[in-house]
Amino acid sequence: MSSKLLVIIATGENEKALTGLMYASRTLSEGWMDEVKVVFFGPSERLLVEDEVIAKTVKEFGAVETPIACKFISDRDGISEKIEALGVNVDYVGTIISNFIKDGYVPMVF
Repeated sequence: MSSKLLVIIATGENEKALTGLMYASRTLSEGWMDEVKVVFFGPSERLLVEDEVIAKTVKEFGAVETPIACKFISDRDGISEKIEALGVNVDYVGTIISNFIKDGYVPMVF
């Protein structure tokens, strides 16, 4: 069984997004999985720049593992630079997500 986790945060609801981030952070800090990746996709990207708690949690997670946000969405919404300022890589995530899954990452979507 894989011990690699892919947390995809797609929700625009801060409580759901925070739950996914908290699980990803604890999974890394407690060693529940060997590897954890976080991808922001869709409405969650706006949360990154509008919700202070989400932004703070992303910065803390980013000290251990750099999250990724969808460039198509962030460019469309004009928030790519703000997301990058939080330490999040902005890139086209379709292929990235697919490759993580091919590499054995188990996806969890929040």
